[in-house]
Amino acid sequence: MLEAIRNLFKVPELRKRLLFTLFITVVYRMGAHLVVPGISVTALRQFFENKQGSIFGFVDLFSGGALSEFAVFALGIMPYITASIIMQLLTVVIPRLEELVKEGEVGQKKINQWTRYLTVGLALIQSVALVITFKGYGVIPKVDFMHVLLIVVTLVAGTTLIMWLAELITEYGIGNGMSILISISIISRLPIAAIQTVQVSSALIIFVVALIIILVTGAIVASEKGQRKIQVQYAKRVVGRKVYGGQATYIPLKLNQAGVIPIIFASSIMLLPGILAQFFPNQKTFEAITNQLRPTSPVYMVIYAFLIIVMAYFYTAVTFNPIDISENIQKYGGFIPGVRPGRPTAQYLDNILTRLTLPGAVFLGAIAIVPTIIMSTMNVPFFQHFGGISILIVVSVILETMRQLESQLLMRHYEGFF
Repeated sequence: MLEAIRNLFKVPELRKRLLFTLFITVVYRMGAHLVVPGISVTALRQFFENKQGSIFGFVDLFSGGALSEFAVFALGIMPYITASIIMQLLTVVIPRLEELVKEGEVGQKKINQWTRYLTVGLALIQSVALVITFKGYGVIPKVDFMHVLLIVVTLVAGTTLIMWLAELITEYGIGNGMSILISISIISRLPIAAIQTVQVSSALIIFVVALIIILVTGAIVASEKGQRKIQVQYAKRVVGRKVYGGQATYIPLKLNQAGVIPIIFASSIMLLPGILAQFFPNQKTFEAITNQLRPTSPVYMVIYAFLIIVMAYFYTAVTFNPIDISENIQKYGGFIPGVRPGRPTAQYLDNILTRLTLPGAVFLGAIAIVPTIIMSTMNVPFFQHFGGISILIVVSVILETMRQLESQLLMRHYEGFF
């Protein structure tokens, strides 16, 4: 491991990419502490003390604590994530977007441009919603048009800057920029969670928490690396005097094909009653539903786990099209041994993926609700800041980044991490 780390800095290109990524993360963390002017810090702290486990706590997790300080980056990268997911889903629904995806780099640039526009629009809506919500709690003492306009423009500009920083990391740094910034935001809460846990917990509780983290991390690594390899055999083709094909390869189907997207989808749906309750405070229906759907209630956990499983199947069906895979295999003269080409191949892949998605989806549901159960039975501050979802995201991003570094090292004839 140490030798692989030393090798990273021996290669000039990798060294530049790593240092550039580090520089962008420092800039990102600085923006999470620049407070928007005209905010009552005392009222803001009282607000977040009473909103643990709500939608604001969820957004604050992905912003690295910027929302609880009402910083320039208070909205975090969530508008960009939401816009990216929406555009990804629309490519399946709208034929024009599907054609752009098949056009390659040119079409992808056009989709990325529309994603940026959608991000700005979502950031504008969310910033106005924050102003409306915080106004009622005294967080914004002075409410006039110019002051509100200043806050909204600052928050939208902060989100746009985060989007730009994420794209810079993707292009000039290491790993996926959006995932890297999310992980940095989550990891930034780790010292606070650890200090609070050590201060109020006994040695036995600390040992149990450390053991749970190790076990959960190991399970996530096993889930992320678990895959089913579908063998594909390509027939020999003679073109002129050359012979093509004749080799065997495989299609890797991951156990968790959807990643953390089902958790984000399910969390957004579960937080919808709370959002409506904020906008319609006099509606007792929304208030009653919100009280029943507390994060520690059994009803919430059951519905939450069910939604995660449903969303895992839904997102896997959106991102993996067995019919397209079958057509591509047949077009290049390939076949799965024992399976007829065409529709039977598509049905075979679909059946395997359906059976494979179930354990992955159940695992996601368990990772999402088990820390909540532990938190409700054990008074451990660590799980208030750093739950199963946080560990899942961080470990997944670290594994993916290490895979990219591994490929770069092996390409230059160095020994990798794995």
